[in-house]
Amino acid sequence: MTLLALGINYTTAPVSVRERLAFPEEILRDAVTDLWQQQDISEAAILSTCNRTEIYCTTQGQGVGPVIDWISRNRQLKHAEFQPYLYAHTDNALIRHIFRVASGLESMILGEPQILGQMKSAYQTASQAGTLGKSLGTLFQHTFSTAKKVRTDTEIGSSSVSVAFAAVQLSKQIFDDLGEQTAVLIGAGETIELTARHLHQNGVGRIIIANRTYDKAHTLASQFNGYAIALSELPLHIAEADIIVSSTASQLPILGKGLVESAITKRKHKPIFMVDLAVPRDIEPEVAKLNDVYLYTVDDLQNIIKDNLNSRHQAAEQAEEIIDTNVEHFLSWMKAQTVQSTIVDYRQQAFVLQQESLKKALASLQNGGSPEEIMQQLAHTLTNKLTHTPCTQLRKASENERHDLIAAAREIFKL
Repeated sequence: MTLLALGINYTTAPVSVRERLAFPEEILRDAVTDLWQQQDISEAAILSTCNRTEIYCTTQGQGVGPVIDWISRNRQLKHAEFQPYLYAHTDNALIRHIFRVASGLESMILGEPQILGQMKSAYQTASQAGTLGKSLGTLFQHTFSTAKKVRTDTEIGSSSVSVAFAAVQLSKQIFDDLGEQTAVLIGAGETIELTARHLHQNGVGRIIIANRTYDKAHTLASQFNGYAIALSELPLHIAEADIIVSSTASQLPILGKGLVESAITKRKHKPIFMVDLAVPRDIEPEVAKLNDVYLYTVDDLQNIIKDNLNSRHQAAEQAEEIIDTNVEHFLSWMKAQTVQSTIVDYRQQAFVLQQESLKKALASLQNGGSPEEIMQQLAHTLTNKLTHTPCTQLRKASENERHDLIAAAREIFKL
C-alpha cells in the first residue's frame, strides 16, 4: 500500500488551469466516490480550493497513472492540458506535505487559517462518502492536531494577512478615501465575510452584498450595516460600485464584459476596482481590457501579500520543527500498524497449524488410539510444523550470506 498525493496549486499552475481542475462543493462527494471506486485505489479524499486541488489516496503500488487517467476522464481534459502542472508526493513526503498545507505553510498567504477549515471539509466529505480507511483517516486526524499545535504554539497567524485583507489594502492604494466609496461584494462565503469585515474596519462608505440566496446575503450584510440584494438584481447595481469583490462557486462567469462596459458608461467613466477571488473565475478576463477598470485575480495579489509576511517567517521556522516531530509520530504509528499486521498474520498461521494437528489427534482418539501416544505425536507434529518454515528460511539466509536475518532470528526467538 502506498500513500499518494497528486495535485496542482498556485505555484505550479495558472488560474486558467486551476479552474478546470476545481471540484465545486456540489459535485465533490460524487467525485471522491467515483475516484474511490477505481481499481487499485482503496481510500480517497479531495481538497479543492481557489489556490489548489489535491487528491489524497492509498493505492496498491500502481503509481500516479491511474489517478491521472481518472482526472482526465472526470474533468474531460487531455493529459497534456494538466499533467505538466502536477506534483506528486508519496509516503513520508506526503505526510510532511499535508501537515504543511493544513498549517498554512504552503498557502499563498503564509499561515492563513482558512485552509485548515477547508481541509476539515475535505475530510468530512470523504468520511460521509465512506471513502476513508484507517490509514488516510488517521493521517487526517494527525494533520488536524499538527495544524492546531502550529497555530497555538507559534505566531504564524498573529498578523492579519489574507487574500481578503490584500484586496482591501490594494483598494486603499487606488482610492484616497474609502469612506466615499461603495463596495459590491458577490457571494456570502468566508472570503466575502472577511472582505466585508476589512472594508468595514477601514471605513468604507457603503457595502452591498449580492448572493444567489438572498437570506445569506441579508444575514451577512446586517453585520456591517450593509445592503443585501439577490444575485439576479446585480446588473441594476453594478454602476453604483466603486469596488467589486467576487468569490462564489459558480461554474460560469457572473460579470461579463458587456455588463461592466454598460456600467462604466453610466458612471461617466469613473473607475471601478475589481477583484476576482473565485476559481473558476466570476469575472470574464476580457473585462480587464476595458478602460477605467482595474481587474485583479488571486494571482495578482501575490506582491501585496509578500509585503505583509515578514512577521510570519520566524514563526514558520518554528512550525517546521513542530511538523518534523509530528511526521515522526505518524511514521511510528504506521510502523506499529505494520508490526501489528505481521503479528496477526503469524498468530493466524500458527492457529491454522494448531487446528490441523488437533483435528488429527481428536480423530485418532475417537478411533481408540492410546491417549499418551497421541499426545506425544501431537506435540511432535505441532513442533515440526511450527519450526519448519523458520528453519527453511534460516538455511536460505545462510546460503545467501544474510547474516542480518540470522542475527534478527536469534533476537526474536531469544536464542
